[in-house]
Amino acid sequence: MKLVRYGKAGEERPGLIDADGALRDLSDEVPDIDGRILGPDALARIAGLDHTALPLVAGTPRVGPCVGSVGKLIGIGLNYSDHAAESGMDVPSEPIVFLKATTAICGPDDDVELPQGAAKVDWEVELAFVIGTRAKNVTQADALSHVAGYLIVNDVSERSWQAERQGQWTKGKSHDTFAPMGPWLVTADEVANPHDLGMRLDVDDVRRQDGSTRTLIFGIAHLVSYLSTFMTLEPGDVVTTGTPPGVGLGMQPQVFLQEGQMMRLEIDGLGVQQQRCVRKAVS
Repeated sequence: MKLVRYGKAGEERPGLIDADGALRDLSDEVPDIDGRILGPDALARIAGLDHTALPLVAGTPRVGPCVGSVGKLIGIGLNYSDHAAESGMDVPSEPIVFLKATTAICGPDDDVELPQGAAKVDWEVELAFVIGTRAKNVTQADALSHVAGYLIVNDVSERSWQAERQGQWTKGKSHDTFAPMGPWLVTADEVANPHDLGMRLDVDDVRRQDGSTRTLIFGIAHLVSYLSTFMTLEPGDVVTTGTPPGVGLGMQPQVFLQEGQMMRLEIDGLGVQQQRCVRKAVS
């Protein structure tokens, strides 16, 4: 299934994309697309509904982030061998983990804000997954049973805040709108192999990233198991798994986002998202 949330920011309603690509409303069936309905029993119940009988949604409403009430948004750094190479950094011996503030989450086509004083805002197309059932100290053999589905996240990053200021990466990863999410949450049963997905990102119609999850260093099962040794993963938590080469930081000379530019992201089977870069007026 392709699960979606639509409507004004903060007022999103649950829905799904039917077999014909039409948006159907799920408000009479579930309270939201969030941790409460991401377990296998709840997803099976939604899958078993007659989707053609669900109300059609008229027009083209805004699409919101496809997971609501995210408790933790966890990032994995340098998780593609070819991206580590372009960054001039060694392949990590274990996953690099950071957190993005959940206030960074926005819809897949919402504007991305270039913060005041920021000069090195960068793009990162990433495969993310959402937890469906609680995971603590799980084995790799059992890890994928805790994954409800997959989605696209643009891990927008302010590189000077990330690497040139005191502290850890979170500061450069957490500004409002730095985590466009969606358009859909594709349930795990519809993603045959998350480690063989093409992924692309364009800036103003110029291809910047063109990679594949085949070059992931640490796969999904490894990440679930690894993270669950340090923290309890709860239903609705989202983990974004790293980016392939082609980020602005790795270019010679380096290139960063400018006001008015458009980003377009796509991962095979997970849809398309696009954002315009804007600067918020000083209040």
